[in-house]
Formats: sequence, structure tokens, C-alpha cells
Amino acid sequence: MRLRTLATSLAAAIAGGAAAAQELQVIGQPVQGKMGWQPAATELARDIHWLDGMLLVIITVISLFVVALLAICILRYNQRANPEPASFTHNTPIEVAWTVIPIVILVFIGAFSLPVLFKQQEIPEPEVFVKATGYQWYWGYEYPDHDISFDSYMIGSDYGNQLTPEVSAQLSEAGYTDQQFLLATDTAVVVPTGKIVVVQATGADVIHAWTIPAFGVKQDAVPGRLAEMWFEIDEGMEGIYFGQCSELCGLSHAYMPITVKAVTQAEFDAWIAETQTAGRYVEPGSVRVAASE
Repeated sequence: MRLRTLATSLAAAIAGGAAAAQELQVIGQPVQGKMGWQPAATELARDIHWLDGMLLVIITVISLFVVALLAICILRYNQRANPEPASFTHNTPIEVAWTVIPIVILVFIGAFSLPVLFKQQEIPEPEVFVKATGYQWYWGYEYPDHDISFDSYMIGSDYGNQLTPEVSAQLSEAGYTDQQFLLATDTAVVVPTGKIVVVQATGADVIHAWTIPAFGVKQDAVPGRLAEMWFEIDEGMEGIYFGQCSELCGLSHAYMPITVKAVTQAEFDAWIAETQTAGRYVEPGSVRVAASE
């Protein structure tokens, strides 16, 4: 498998060098020192972002309310301000309130969060089907409907997972910068925008997890089981998206990234035809990765 992947990497570099001028921008990637979400490229991701914002408001209000109660108790009922403490032990209205109000809040949250969960778990009929198999420590991909399969290794895995001059050269040749080290892979999942993509995940050895934050998807890949997730990338959001194995899977867990290239339907069809003709993975024929700032 390793030799095959090295060969496909060379083929990808050759094909990429002959590609047309159209470029893919890196859209979904982590940024050093930044907080918050990556740009949402799917409806699922936008739902999660909205839900997170709503919960943040609710949690903030509750936290401020609790802090205010603590401040009142500290200032009004300390020994100096209230030398004679009250002797009652029960207050029925308050006890009813602190039981009912949390229930109402949880029901309110559930009314919005459960539909988001159901939307993720109800898998629609796929327009593009991809099988992702996790290995220690790389991903194998199959397009069963198109008889295409290839492996995907992190660029730099041949050099001890270190950013050496040779690795920098490989990244540059593939159109990436050193910023994409630990993120970029020698091959990538290619999918069209505006189409329902279903990814079936499994593991070949231990539990892995296939995750793309910008898509709002994450699914454990368990040996002996088949699990599915789906997404539909918005049209106009063509670009490069990075993810990681998100389940601790051994020594090189941190060096098992995921790269997805979202292209137009026409470019996807051309990639399928070119890859089938070549009998191996090639870069999307009319797409060239744009080096990000």
C-alpha cells in the first residue's frame, strides 16, 4: 500500500503541475492562536454554529444570575450585615422554582438541539458515496460507484513527521505552504459542491474518527462496523478543507490528517473520468491548489 501511495503522490504532482490556472483556496483549516469556528461550508455546520451561539447566550445569562445571587448572599447575609441568621429550613416557592425553571430551560434547549441531531443522523440518499477506512496511521478511500480507490498519507510522514527541507519542497510542489504541514495529505477526497455526499466510515485495526470541522461532521470508524455521515457543500464554496482523525488511535494519531477538495460538478466528473482512465489517483484535472497566505 505504501509503495502504491508514493507512486500516486508522484502522479499527483505531475498532474497538478500540468493543471490549468483555476485555483482552489484553502478554506477550512485551523489557525494558530485563533478561537471560534472554521467557516461553515454546509447547512449542518451552520446549524451547529447557531446552536452553539444560542447555548452560549443561555449559559451566560445563567452564569451571571448565579454570580449575582452569590454576590447578594455574600454582601447582604454575611455575619457583619446580618448578625442574627434566619432559622427557617424550607421555602416551597423557591424549591418549586429551582426545579421547574431548569426543566423548562432543558426542554427549550432540546427543542432546538434534537432537530439538529436528527438531521445529522438521518442519512439521505447519496449522490456521491465514499468509503473511508482508518488505518494506523493513514486513511484509505474508495468510490465504489466509480471503481476508484487510493490511500492518503500526511505529507511528511516519510521524514519522521518533521518539517524538513524535503517536506517543505513536497508541500510547495503540491501547492501548499509550511502552514499546511500536519494538515495536507498526498492525495485527497474529491467531492462536488451542491451534491449530497455520504461517507461510510470503518476501521481496519483500532477505532479512528473521520472529522471535517467546516462540514459539521464527525463519525467514529470502528473495526467491524459501518457508520455513515453526510454533508452537502454549498455551491460557491469550492476549496480545500482539512480535518483530523479525532479518536486516539495510537502512537502516530496526531499525524493522520484528512484533506477534502470540493470542486464543481463538471470538475468532479472530469476527475472521475481521468482517474478511471489512469487506473490510479490523479489530481483534479482542471484544479490547482492555491498557496494560502
